[in-house]
Amino acid sequence: MKKTLVKYPFLTQEVEIYERENGHKIVLAHKQGDMVNVSSWVKTGSINEDDNNNGISHFLEHLMFKGTKAYKVGEFDRMLESKGAVVNAATWKDYTFYYVTLPKGIDNKDFELAVDLHADMMMNPVFPSEELGAPFDINDNTVTDKRERHVVIEEIRMRKDQPWTKVYNQCNYNMYTNHPYKRDVIGTSEIISGLTREDIDNYYRKFYTPKNITTIIVGDFDHEKVLNAVCDKFDFPNRVESELRINEADSPVSTTKYVESEANVQTSYLMFGWLGPKARDLKSSICLDLISMIFGDGSSSRLQQNLIEKLPKRIFNYVSSEHYQFKDGNNFFIQANFIPQFKGEAIELVKEELAKLLTNRISKEELSKAKKRTKSRFAYSAETVSEIGETIGYYMTVCEDLKLIEEYLADLDSITVEDLEDTIKKYLSLDNAVISVLVPNGE
Repeated sequence: MKKTLVKYPFLTQEVEIYERENGHKIVLAHKQGDMVNVSSWVKTGSINEDDNNNGISHFLEHLMFKGTKAYKVGEFDRMLESKGAVVNAATWKDYTFYYVTLPKGIDNKDFELAVDLHADMMMNPVFPSEELGAPFDINDNTVTDKRERHVVIEEIRMRKDQPWTKVYNQCNYNMYTNHPYKRDVIGTSEIISGLTREDIDNYYRKFYTPKNITTIIVGDFDHEKVLNAVCDKFDFPNRVESELRINEADSPVSTTKYVESEANVQTSYLMFGWLGPKARDLKSSICLDLISMIFGDGSSSRLQQNLIEKLPKRIFNYVSSEHYQFKDGNNFFIQANFIPQFKGEAIELVKEELAKLLTNRISKEELSKAKKRTKSRFAYSAETVSEIGETIGYYMTVCEDLKLIEEYLADLDSITVEDLEDTIKKYLSLDNAVISVLVPNGE
């Protein structure tokens, strides 16, 4: 195995990365204490989906907990939760990950059990038909089956009623031309209702392969013993290593794109969206994090102060900014909830605040404060085994290089006001923005 050492800030020992001959990566990180975190990150999410199987990654995440050849459905959760474990999973655009966080137990017995059960779930899921539920016509109202398929469909239906989801999906879809990121991770009821067990199994065997999976163990343990156990248990039976899929990055829109829709809401929703640099472009990503913090994160941010606190009349109920980081290109958003009759004024006020990032220059004090908050958040993320596991998983899966974390604090310290201004000019031009608005019916 190839071994790499990474100097992870705030940890007392270097993080060990092992790459097996089959491509499976194992990361071991030392954190003193009684808690351990075991996780596996899979390089698949909506990035590997198309119009025919959109949502299959999230659906598969649900089905991974439905038993293995060794354990019936429910046993995995019951055995670990009885030991005080937190067991969960998540699916996003670039990844699906599964984790267990728990106390090690006497003589590490509970930790060993967690590794064993986690590996069994990742390697040997059975997707039983009685848990999956049969495919059906989504328009057939006589189907009353309540299997996992219907749990996911109900989740999709609930999301359709969420205003922020509507305005985000509308914005996100219009930011892209062809890239899979344009689709909603959860998929559609029509697709989920028609997926077969064979579809699920084929997708699992195609993407849950050695080269696509990173297994991360964080805690205080015997590294050699745990490494051998993970190598032994992650045997990847019946896998077909898929070809590397490369998605061409979309270019931002060249002129401002405005999209509006109606819904049964009482207030209006607004979102500006931009395409940004790839997540592994660390310095640009940190710059956008700092800009988002200065511009729209918290009570002292410019958007909060200028559009909520100091505006002579009430137009906005809420306004903020967000920076999402993805393998094939980040997203930057401004989001607001406002009083419907002020739609035009609300949009213009947000545009003015965006322009002021350059005309009313970001001060050294604003930058210094944002850097301090960022350092605090970064340090906090090294406080718990679960936070460390998630950070490592993000760098290994989205950035595809944990070594980047060694330079994080130095890159952060090196950033100047001029760097932020260059980043704003490069990525946050109004010409490259998609503006998504959701208004009340009949507005």
